[in-house]
Amino acid sequence: MSDEKKYITSEELKKHDKQDDLWISIQGKCYNVTDWVKDHPGGDIPIRSLAGQEATDAFIAFHPGTAWKYLDKFFTGYHLRDYDVTEVSKDYRKLCSEFSKAGMFEKKGHGVIYSFCFVTLLMSLSFCGVLLSKNFFVHMVSAALLGLAWMQISYLGHDSGHYVMMTNRGFNKLAQILTGNCLTGISIAWWKWTHNAHHVACNSLDHDPDLQHLPVFAVSTKFFKSLNSSFYGRELTFDSVAKFFVSYQHFTYYPIMCVARVNLFVQTFLLLFSTRKVPDRALNILGILVFWTWFPLLVSTLPNWTERFLFVLLSFCVTSLQHIQFTLNHFAADVYVGQPEGNDWFEKQTSGTIDIACFSWMDWFYGGLQFQLEHHLFPRLPRCHLRKVSPIVQDLCKKHKLPYRSLSFYEANVWTLRTLKTAAMQARGLLWEAVNTHG
Repeated sequence: MSDEKKYITSEELKKHDKQDDLWISIQGKCYNVTDWVKDHPGGDIPIRSLAGQEATDAFIAFHPGTAWKYLDKFFTGYHLRDYDVTEVSKDYRKLCSEFSKAGMFEKKGHGVIYSFCFVTLLMSLSFCGVLLSKNFFVHMVSAALLGLAWMQISYLGHDSGHYVMMTNRGFNKLAQILTGNCLTGISIAWWKWTHNAHHVACNSLDHDPDLQHLPVFAVSTKFFKSLNSSFYGRELTFDSVAKFFVSYQHFTYYPIMCVARVNLFVQTFLLLFSTRKVPDRALNILGILVFWTWFPLLVSTLPNWTERFLFVLLSFCVTSLQHIQFTLNHFAADVYVGQPEGNDWFEKQTSGTIDIACFSWMDWFYGGLQFQLEHHLFPRLPRCHLRKVSPIVQDLCKKHKLPYRSLSFYEANVWTLRTLKTAAMQARGLLWEAVNTHG
C-alpha cells in the first residue's frame, strides 16, 4: 500500500501559493520549494509568479536537462490528479526535446568572439577619437560609436544572462560583470531580477516590470485603475501627474527613449544599495565603480562643457535605438492583468510578443532579439539559431491558430505609437474632466 500514489487536485495545489507554503507542479509531480526560493539562481520572482500552479513548460524553457536531477529532494509525494497536457504544450515540449538532442542549446557558434572583437573595435575607435583628436565632428562620431558599442555590449550581457556563453560558469559570470556593470554601468543583478520576471509574466500589467512605467507611460487604460505591482510590491498610482504625462506619451515617447539610460542607472543604484538580497552585491558594486571611473574621465577630456553634454547626449540617443526596439517587441502586443498561468505558457508568449522583420545581414544590429517570440519560447537558445527555428515556430503557431506577428521596424513603430496614442486620448479626457471638476 505504501507504493500507491497520493494525489491532490489543481484547486488544492493553488492553496500552496504563499511565501511560507510554496508548491509547484512539474509533469504532474508536486514539489515544495518554499525553502529553495531564496537560493534559486534565477531569483525568487519567477517561482513566486507560478506558485501553486503546473509549471512544466516554464521549467523546460529556463532549465537545461541537468536541472531535473535536483527536483527529487523537493518532491512532496503528491501527484496532480487532474494533470493534463494540451496539444500546444505537447508540440512545444517535443520541439524543446528535438532542439536539445540536436545540441542546439550547446552550439553557440562564433558569434561571441565576433561580438567581442566588434565591441573592442568600436570602443577603441571611440576612445581614440576623443583622446587623439580635437575636432568637434570626430568627437561626435566617437559618441555615436560608443552608443553603438553599448548596444552590442548589452546583447552580450543578455546572452550571458540566459545561458553559459563562455567555457564555464566562472568565466560567464566574469563576462556578465564586464559587459553589464563595467562597460555599461547597468548592473547584471538588476537585469536578471527584472528580466527573469518579464519572461515568466510576459505582458502581465501587474506582474511584468517591463510594462510598468508610470507616471510617464501606460500601454493600457487598465493602468488608470492604479494597479498594484506584484513585482515592486506597491501601487502604480495613476494620479494627476501620471494623467498629464500619459496624455502626451505619444509625443514624449522618442525624447524619453533618448534619455532612458538615465533611468537604468538610477534603477541599478536603487537595487544595489537596497535592503533586498542581491547576488554578488559587492562584485556588482565594484563593476559599477569601474564604469563611473572610466566614463566620467573620458568625458572630462573633452575641451568644454558644451561638447561634454553633446557627447553624452548623442551616445545616449544612439543607444536609444535599442530601448525603442525592446518596447516595440511588447508595447503594442496583447496585455492582461493577473498572475501568469503555467498551463498556457506557449499561448502567453505568442500573444505578448512582436517580432521585428529584417534581413539576415542586420541580425547583428538587433542582437537576435528581433526574433522576440522565438527567444521567449526558447530563452536558452543561442541567438545564432533563432533565425533557423523561426519557420518552425511559425508553423506551430499556424497549426494551433495562435498569433505570430512579425512587423518591419517602421510598422512596429506605427503600432507602438498607435497604442500609446489610444491610451493618451483616454487619459487626456480624464485629465480635462479633473480640471473642470476641480477648477
